[in-house]
Amino acid sequence: MDTIITIFVVVSSLILSLYFLVLNKKTKSLNLPPGPPKLPLIGNLHQVSGKLPHRVFRDLAQKYGPVMHLKLGQVNTIVISSPRLAKEVLKTNDMAIADRPVMLIADMVLGDRGVILAQYGDHWRQMKKIMSLQLLSAKKVRSIQRIREEQIGRMMEFYRLSNGNPVNIHTKVAETINTILCISSLGSKCRQQERLIEFMEEMERETGVLLDMFPSLEFVDRLIRNSIFKRLKKTYDDLLDDILDEHHMRKRDHDQQQQEVDEEEEGLLGSLLRMREEGGLEFPITNNVIKAMFVDVFAGGTDTSTATIEWAMTELITHPIIMEKVQTEIRAAFKGKTVITEADLQELSCLQCIIKETLRLHPPLPLLVPHGTREEFKVDGYDIPVNQRLFINGWACSTDPEYWEEPNSFKPERFEKTLVDLTGNDYQFIPFGSGRRICPGIHFGLRTVEFFLAHMLNNYDWNLPHGLNPSNLDTTETLRGGVLMIKNDPLTLIPTPYSSA
Repeated sequence: MDTIITIFVVVSSLILSLYFLVLNKKTKSLNLPPGPPKLPLIGNLHQVSGKLPHRVFRDLAQKYGPVMHLKLGQVNTIVISSPRLAKEVLKTNDMAIADRPVMLIADMVLGDRGVILAQYGDHWRQMKKIMSLQLLSAKKVRSIQRIREEQIGRMMEFYRLSNGNPVNIHTKVAETINTILCISSLGSKCRQQERLIEFMEEMERETGVLLDMFPSLEFVDRLIRNSIFKRLKKTYDDLLDDILDEHHMRKRDHDQQQQEVDEEEEGLLGSLLRMREEGGLEFPITNNVIKAMFVDVFAGGTDTSTATIEWAMTELITHPIIMEKVQTEIRAAFKGKTVITEADLQELSCLQCIIKETLRLHPPLPLLVPHGTREEFKVDGYDIPVNQRLFINGWACSTDPEYWEEPNSFKPERFEKTLVDLTGNDYQFIPFGSGRRICPGIHFGLRTVEFFLAHMLNNYDWNLPHGLNPSNLDTTETLRGGVLMIKNDPLTLIPTPYSSA
């Protein structure tokens, strides 16, 4: 497959090069941002391929400036790498960048886009409202809290039964979060959960990078559409059909037993199907809409929270003094308590600082979700045309030495003496984005991370296996699916039950 695609790309290069020569004449009058020289056809892809793009972009920005123009294949790309310009783009020009760029895997596999990837407009507003009311409202979050406590309790029992054997932090945390999301989204434990997780992981691996970078290669488009994406689409269609069948069977059983399902307990799927039956929406809720919203929930809700928890545990195991400090705080606060509430979590200032510092150094999406420019505007005196893919290098902003002392060091105490927050108003720290396209699940995600870490640190002491010295732990990062920053070598630790006696 790779060989065939390469041949097609090479054969088409001359035609595309001529196309770009004509196109470039139209843009010569624009004062575009500076950037590195671009090769024919591939542009700057060779500088990013096989590397960590957030680090490559940061290094290039040190040479060419905090706003750059790159060519990633055929795609004109703007990269913002400083808090000052991030504010200018995300606040002053929020409406101009409110779109999302071409993402063929979403369009070809899902047939629609959820809240995260949808183009800006009335359809996006409707989906965002549904997501906010049916999954992220205070009432729904309270319902999810009960589910979360039960599933975290099962995870604690799993650690107890490990009997001193190493456990993979990422695997068990991801499985538990997925179960919580399955129950809260589907209204009950879903028999298709494993298939759903496998599909999400496969879709991340099979990203449409080539097609997104070379959208004019229609013959390659058709070639891949009929292989990878066609297979993924069929897999997801079959999976959703089975999930819907399972839901209808449960509903029929409830109807036969004359049991009413409270709206609070029906889950996101039940809410969507109920609203579809009731009608009255400007945009109908199709199966494609349901598929896209599920991707939002599971990919956005599981991966980012799991990555943050694993990075936090990695930093704590390599900083034992900080680990001891936060465990002392948590155990003192929870002594004698059987249930941990959200109000309890807000009292854990050390834990809050650790989570913030983890997100500063290891933002799950270091380049955030890419924006698409829908209007022409200026940044730092440069012209930004329409139809550009725009990246905000959030990681570069949160490690900018102009704003942070010792920016590459793990120092949670820095947040004890600063009012910098992570809700999108301080542009040196925007792990969830900012503006109208800020992550809609920001508070849900933070509560998840807080609850998991609080229970893990309260109930267990943690050590590296085989007597490994924390200073020798591999903390290298990699990007899964080209976007999610995870630990290259999964973290494996030995949990030892804590006893206050």
